Amino acid sequence: MPCHTAAVNHSPDVMILDTASLYYRSFYALPSSMTAPDGHPHNAIRGLLQTIERLRERFDPTTLIAAWDTDWRPDWRVELLPSYKTHRLAEESNEAEDEPDELSPQIGAIHQILSTWGVPVVGVEGFEADDVAGTLAHLASKHELDTIVVTGDRDFVQLVDDTTRVLMTVKGGMDAWPLLDAAAVTDRFGVSPAQYLDVAALRGDPSDGLPGVHGIGDKTAVRLIQQFGDLAGVQRACTEDPLVKPLTPRLAGLITDHADYLQTAIQVSAIRRDVPIPKGMSMVKSAIPSTPVAAKEWEETVDEWGVRRFAEAAMRSDANQV
Repeated sequence: MPCHTAAVNHSPDVMILDTASLYYRSFYALPSSMTAPDGHPHNAIRGLLQTIERLRERFDPTTLIAAWDTDWRPDWRVELLPSYKTHRLAEESNEAEDEPDELSPQIGAIHQILSTWGVPVVGVEGFEADDVAGTLAHLASKHELDTIVVTGDRDFVQLVDDTTRVLMTVKGGMDAWPLLDAAAVTDRFGVSPAQYLDVAALRGDPSDGLPGVHGIGDKTAVRLIQQFGDLAGVQRACTEDPLVKPLTPRLAGLITDHADYLQTAIQVSAIRRDVPIPKGMSMVKSAIPSTPVAAKEWEETVDEWGVRRFAEAAMRSDANQV
């Protein structure tokens, strides 16, 4: 049975991009033979711009904001959980040894193209793009603005509520990407958006360096949260006699022994909604510019990287013609 996905009943007021997720996806999906006039690959830039064009065609958002990873591994999260994203440090080191860095220059160009176009590129020192997106979605909800967050990171489903949906960039083309409202999250993951963090803490998340409770996989974590409501309910149930299924003496012992880790995992995994973003309220109500706000700099960058036609297609004001 196919998973439920939220219907696109109307154009969202706000669309927030998990920008790194999207440009990494483009970089690895498109060939490096796509090059700028000087021969440098421009696959990440081209792919991101084409993605924005398709998103505007499909959803026609009023506002577009690019959440930026100014600090993808903040000190405060590492202090809470030293293993946080340590594997990514090793991956970056190996990539640096194995091949030339073809992505970093493109990241700078993406920032330049979007910002000179007039799309807010929002990064805040000490916070990840997740936290920026969460805060912007929270600000939009205060104005009752319908919001879609575009990401490949399933942790973002915790943001889903009455005004915020998540478009997941799973494998396949955009037509296959599920748009998740609360019902779709429950259908896809077995728990509500508010319960998702509890499941992630129990089963762990290798992509973020969360070890989880050894011996508890995804199915068991979901069953525990479904039965007892939340992590606190599971932990209370571990102290009861007799134990209620699916708890067993072994599982109860594991969960009790990992109480400190579980508390920390929730703190580390929770997307912040309180990041200080200057002019954040006005950002979520700003229309997408139809021409660059800094035309000279925009033209220089798109021409240098050979992506003018893709940038113009992403920018055009009639992008909602489906």
